[in-house]
Amino acid sequence: MHSFSSTPALGAATVDLAAIAHNLRTIADGAGAGVLAVVKADGYGHGAVPVARTLVDAGANGLGVAHIREALALREAGIPGPITAWLHTRDTDFAVAIAAGLDIAVSSARQLAAVVDAAGRHGETATVTVKVDTGMNRSGVAADEWESFVDDLARARAAGAVALRGVMTHLACGDEPANPANDHQAQALRSAVADLRAVGAVPEIVHAANSPAALTRPDLAFDAVRPGVALYGLNPVPQHSDADLIPAMTLATTVSLVKRVPAGGGISYGHTYIAPADTTVAVIPVGYADGVPRALSGRLRVRINGRDFPGVGRICMDQFVVDLGPDEGGGVAEGDAVEVFGTGADGGPTAREWADLTGTIDYEIVTGIGSRIERRYVGGPVAGDDTVGGPTAGGAGGGRS
Repeated sequence: MHSFSSTPALGAATVDLAAIAHNLRTIADGAGAGVLAVVKADGYGHGAVPVARTLVDAGANGLGVAHIREALALREAGIPGPITAWLHTRDTDFAVAIAAGLDIAVSSARQLAAVVDAAGRHGETATVTVKVDTGMNRSGVAADEWESFVDDLARARAAGAVALRGVMTHLACGDEPANPANDHQAQALRSAVADLRAVGAVPEIVHAANSPAALTRPDLAFDAVRPGVALYGLNPVPQHSDADLIPAMTLATTVSLVKRVPAGGGISYGHTYIAPADTTVAVIPVGYADGVPRALSGRLRVRINGRDFPGVGRICMDQFVVDLGPDEGGGVAEGDAVEVFGTGADGGPTAREWADLTGTIDYEIVTGIGSRIERRYVGGPVAGDDTVGGPTAGGAGGGRS
């Protein structure tokens, strides 16, 4: 009987785990601090479980995710050590998080009370991090609630309901190193830590710096930095930092079809591109359902056999078309490998290029690579090099880390 699971995917994202380990060490050395490594949103689209294993083996002080569900998936995969989850709703099951030994970051007295209640019902002590809103006005304990929150935390600690692991905040302008908001937020965090220490709540770890701040403001490193996208080799502040980061993901596929198009022939939906002369085109079997933005229609390039070819016509859900030129396709054949984007080391297309062309950030590009794209791992002990893995567990998480 045919095994459908053995059918090759039409596209694959190869993830270099050695590059991720290298990036962790580069960030830690530059910041002069430990690293709480962010693996939310399925490891920024790279695969949370293999990435997390790599980061723990490479010396990360802990892992960070947005949702408890993401953290539980890591625990179920056997990932050890501290895992901090920081985005919750009223329906969040804190009891299961406590049972899994997760570090629950709380952003209000109401969240703290829910954690204390869950701990009491199960006779356990919850590990918590206090997330302080120091000026981003998003998640975090608000300034007007801070004094009463500190009192609540002190009572919860005295009752044995919670143990304090960390204190954290998130920088609103980390990608602008000289912005005074960064210093104001850092000072507000220091004040919050002092308030907690005054009631006997001494954190084990304090962290604020996201990827851009980790690369440019070592003075804001505190006990650890909390990078996300930089771990995956994407520099959010190339104008401010030349850190030696290696992009970890290469998105590739193979040519699905090669065909001739006569002069005047329209290509793809709406015939937004008309061939000016007789030409040869190739069909590339990935589309916007796989994370190739429709906004790149007629703007992206791919690399085949060492040459770049432009996309023409509208990008479709499952495929797009590139123009191979009039010379019978320049030797391109069905089945040839296509680099859709990669490291850029040889001048090929990159996720950053896509982001610039569509007016977004490369975070959005890599996290948007869809579940039909197979993840393949090299450079690390996932199950030996060149391991092929399908989509991995994880979930979406917001924020610019």
